[in-house]
Amino acid sequence: MGSILNLPDGSSPTLALVQPTDEEKLFQFKLNAVEWRGALSMEAYLRREEVLSQQSLTQDGGISYWILVDTSAKQNPLDPAPSARLPLASCETYRKKALVCRDGQVQETVSHGVGSVFCAPNLRKRGYAQRLMQEVGKMLQTYQTTEKECLFTVLYSDIGKKFYAGFGWEPFHSAHISVPGKVSKVADLPPVRPLFDEDLEELCEIDVALVRKSLESRPKNSRTAVALVPDIETIRWHHAREDFVGMELHGKCPKIKGAIVGSEVGKRIWCYWTRVWYNSDPTEAKGNTLHILRLVVEDQLHKSCEETTGTNGASGHQGETAAIAALMAAAQQEAEEWKLEEVETWTPSAATVAAAQMLDAEAKVINRDMESIASLKWYPQHEKPVAESIDWMHMEKFVWC
Repeated sequence: MGSILNLPDGSSPTLALVQPTDEEKLFQFKLNAVEWRGALSMEAYLRREEVLSQQSLTQDGGISYWILVDTSAKQNPLDPAPSARLPLASCETYRKKALVCRDGQVQETVSHGVGSVFCAPNLRKRGYAQRLMQEVGKMLQTYQTTEKECLFTVLYSDIGKKFYAGFGWEPFHSAHISVPGKVSKVADLPPVRPLFDEDLEELCEIDVALVRKSLESRPKNSRTAVALVPDIETIRWHHAREDFVGMELHGKCPKIKGAIVGSEVGKRIWCYWTRVWYNSDPTEAKGNTLHILRLVVEDQLHKSCEETTGTNGASGHQGETAAIAALMAAAQQEAEEWKLEEVETWTPSAATVAAAQMLDAEAKVINRDMESIASLKWYPQHEKPVAESIDWMHMEKFVWC
């Protein structure tokens, strides 16, 4: 970008958070592409962002773009457009449906996920990212709240736990477990049926109802619990991202979007996944990951973590763990086919950990402290740290944005 002189620091009263014009948004995308485009070319990255802005999750204000600008500056010195402003820092926010359980009552709320926080290298150390987050944090409390209030917002930090905590997004325990992206041969796992796009809407509706029921079933004296809703719009946004990159790198879109064990309604276990490619070489798996977006145990409220009888007639390894292992094995098969190095599951339950270790004896839970740190900003007044006073339920990959 070159050197920029005479810019105010991040505390200046002339700085303001605004929504960019299309030209300003394009200018900022070209700057942040180095960090966010992954395996894509610049041109493909710009097309992907346009496609993702037109999904059911992001249409009609579902995604909002924000830049920090100096209102006293007449023009962006790096952009020939006479009306363009220089983005000092930027981010995106995604409107999300959420549920909050307080004092035994469950209410629907508006939430937002903050993503793609960026400040160009030669603009750093001036306090612009800090000012951006201050302004975004205040703005989101009342943004798009004409029908429902906003009680919390979330983000995933890739720069550790401290920076965003200073602006109210407090870190929660963030963990995952992974298995190799090659098929593991384990005997006596229950049969698995693949899930395609047309299968997902009905399952997502069931899942959302289960999430609400899990909150409603909490004892009245339980502490506050929150959950972002794993609805079909959210899942399809992840799949639109997957489809775009799959077509760019492999010339085709993945068809299998997850897998399910069991056929009796009320006793099934299923998962959705998404493929994420970081390596631009379509023949090389290193660095690529198949993420389990969401794992659903349909009768979780009525059973212990480990059953004593098999799932769908399985013998040998029994119960929930065997079913999850079968789903993860199906994910491994997809990972191997699509050149992905590993299969990763966030916030794994005890059964999921046991299932992963059935497929890979060396699998272990990784507690993240620098990347993808789940962070939550709780707006109501509170004295204790949020992670000590609020249960964030279902912190799986589908929440990420």
